[in-house]
Amino acid sequence: MFEHHKSHQRMYQEGELTLGLHVPLENFKSRTPKLEKQVELAKKADQYGFTALWLRDVLLKDPYFMDPAVGQIYDMLIYGTHLLGQTRDIALGTSALVLPLRHPLRSAKEVATIEALFPERLILGISSGDRQADFHGLGIDHPSRGEQFKESLRVMESALYENYPHIESPYGDVEGATLVPRPKTRIPTMITGFAQQDMDWIARNGDGWMYYPQAPQAQANAVAHWRSASVEAGTKRFRPFSMPMHLDLSKDPDELPTPIRLGFRVGRNRLIELLKVYRSIGVNHLFFALFDSERPAEEVIDELGTYVLPHFPPHHA
Repeated sequence: MFEHHKSHQRMYQEGELTLGLHVPLENFKSRTPKLEKQVELAKKADQYGFTALWLRDVLLKDPYFMDPAVGQIYDMLIYGTHLLGQTRDIALGTSALVLPLRHPLRSAKEVATIEALFPERLILGISSGDRQADFHGLGIDHPSRGEQFKESLRVMESALYENYPHIESPYGDVEGATLVPRPKTRIPTMITGFAQQDMDWIARNGDGWMYYPQAPQAQANAVAHWRSASVEAGTKRFRPFSMPMHLDLSKDPDELPTPIRLGFRVGRNRLIELLKVYRSIGVNHLFFALFDSERPAEEVIDELGTYVLPHFPPHHA
């Protein structure tokens, strides 16, 4: 399905692994990000061959939430479009678009516009959301977000890929009208986490699966679950598995991995070994969050780009 999709081909090949980065490109820890030099660092990542920049869909700062960070502060799609306009090849990955918080016709319009302006550079991660403050602020029921997610996805995809669709939905009805612009090809849509669904539903409805960071042995079980469900759903084509990883890159290139929050502190040589393990268990794309790094993001990106990325380069589109 995506044999000719530029970003999908650069990022995803069966049995292979590519690398991306999580925005903000900054070691802000639990503080509010400053977002300094983000365009310059995005350009640097693009030049090195990182295949995607991943942004989060966070509306409100909630100091009581288990993750007090506010994403990249700016709206994910607006800021992501800005970064696309400043770079050449690197994709925008949404990690993830919270469908229940957005009207599906608006979501369709926005992602179709990005696709029209920057063809084949959007990887659409989608989720049901977990930040209750955002749901309460918009007056949207949080417990029913799983059903809202399914219905929003149905409406959004009907609007994106059907000409003059007939849509009846709690979100509204469409009859005798069609979305403009409409994408010329399908936008790769990666379900993030379980989105309040079971794996059978995910395997039947996702172009790929993105799951939360885990140590290799646990992640191998998640990958196997995904592959098995895909086969049982009757899907023979390759569908990728992606994951984030928090990274604190040591100055000592041979420092062994030590677990940190959602990732590892490790030297670059041992990181290469660790990434090869993730590749061997079926991870196809892994993106680093530098939030908890002890070193400046620019320094880490340079070291990753010079020494690590050549082992996991982008594929030829």
